[in-house]
Amino acid sequence: MGTIPLPDESAHLYAYLCAGLADPTRIQILHLLEDEPKNVNTLARILGLSQPAVSRHLKILRERGLVRAKRHKQAVFYELNDPRIIDALDLLRSIIRDHLQTQAQVLDTDVP
Repeated sequence: MGTIPLPDESAHLYAYLCAGLADPTRIQILHLLEDEPKNVNTLARILGLSQPAVSRHLKILRERGLVRAKRHKQAVFYELNDPRIIDALDLLRSIIRDHLQTQAQVLDTDVP
């Protein structure tokens, strides 16, 4: 039994959200925010990037609804908007790992 294709609008929303994940730094930021909110300077220090570079990544993540900003006194802290994004990233990692293992098995069987 086949699946019903997504309506165009849903497919575009998926693509828009996934585009926000299409950068290793943004994935690292999401994982860094898993346990507790962090400000941009803390993220920049951990990642070894400039504050403006991290701010650009956070803007993309915010636009896609993956993180939200909360002001605390003079600082702005970023947190995951929905912690299930980490579950989704873990699932993707598992799929990638399985795919790589399959490819490695194919390569091993091709060697004479």
